[in-house]
Amino acid sequence: MEHWTDQGLVLHILPHGEGAAVLKLFTAERGLHAGYVHGAHSAAKRPLLECGNLLQVEWNARIDEQLGTFKLEIEQQFAALIMGERIKMAALSAACALLSESLPEREPHPDLYQATCALLTIMAHGEDDICVWGPPYVKWEIALLRELGFSLDFTRCAGGGSAQELGYISPKSGCAVSYSAGEPYKDKLLPLPGFLKPNGAPGDAEDVARGLHMTGVFLDKWAFAQHTKGVPPARQALQDLFEITGQNEA
Repeated sequence: MEHWTDQGLVLHILPHGEGAAVLKLFTAERGLHAGYVHGAHSAAKRPLLECGNLLQVEWNARIDEQLGTFKLEIEQQFAALIMGERIKMAALSAACALLSESLPEREPHPDLYQATCALLTIMAHGEDDICVWGPPYVKWEIALLRELGFSLDFTRCAGGGSAQELGYISPKSGCAVSYSAGEPYKDKLLPLPGFLKPNGAPGDAEDVARGLHMTGVFLDKWAFAQHTKGVPPARQALQDLFEITGQNEA
């Protein structure tokens, strides 16, 4: 028998048979991992299986290659704490979908796991102001891109300008460009959010919108370019929702 215990964040639930489900988790030590959950739709288990919840899990299977079965206990009900806040729920759904669709199964990503837990803690226990949790969300997407092998560089100007005057980022290279070096090409460059500049400010709602647009470009171009389904709809829904209502709810 194969057996292990771990912590995991709920990413996706797929109904399976009568009353059961296949659960996909982002675990601390084993990365993306799936398992079968008996009685998934029962009154006792339904609250556990909300996307974004942190669970203590026990996995058992006859051999490692099998799907296996999960036993679950709740640790943090992040979903319940965020529920009712429209844009935060959209961000939670987007993060879960991005992890579920981009990471290879059973490959550890401990730094990204810790960053995800930190982000959900900020969203669940911090202020509702988009200026508080929005920049950390954008930085989390940058961390996801880095984990997938696509790093953005905000430390220097790719055009040889001053690193203290960065204002753009190249959609081709992912490198920052200063205002002076980028001026002739500014229509082809992406605006760099203030909170990503050297000694940048915390960031406002407009900056978060710029950040979501920026990371959206690189998620589409790099992380999901070869993916049959493209960028998850939940991620685009977050960007669309923010463009419509973000500043009013900030």
